[in-house]
Amino acid sequence: MDFKEAEQILQIIRSSNLQGLSVLFLKSAVRYAQIRVDWYFADQEERIELDKERTRAHEALISNCNALARNMKVSGEDDSWRKRLGDDRKRIGDFACYIHAIIGIDVR
Repeated sequence: MDFKEAEQILQIIRSSNLQGLSVLFLKSAVRYAQIRVDWYFADQEERIELDKERTRAHEALISNCNALARNMKVSGEDDSWRKRLGDDRKRIGDFACYIHAIIGIDVR
């Protein structure tokens, strides 16, 4: 995934009328991305402690992603982004990092 593709997918998500689910998904993406960065800077002992939290955050991210896409489909909205994103955990995690970066830049 590159920045442009992440922006395109995020644009579809932001266009959803399902604001509650969209915000929940975006918040879980930002939370996961922050934990990923915290893990990067952590020493070995801290990483061991962060591993379970990072895994839980990743699971929540994927669950919220799936819930949003499912409800967008039911509401007749464009859910093509979910298939485009795919099911690879690493790719979904990378997308969360792009979301974090894009939102951070948008609010400056």
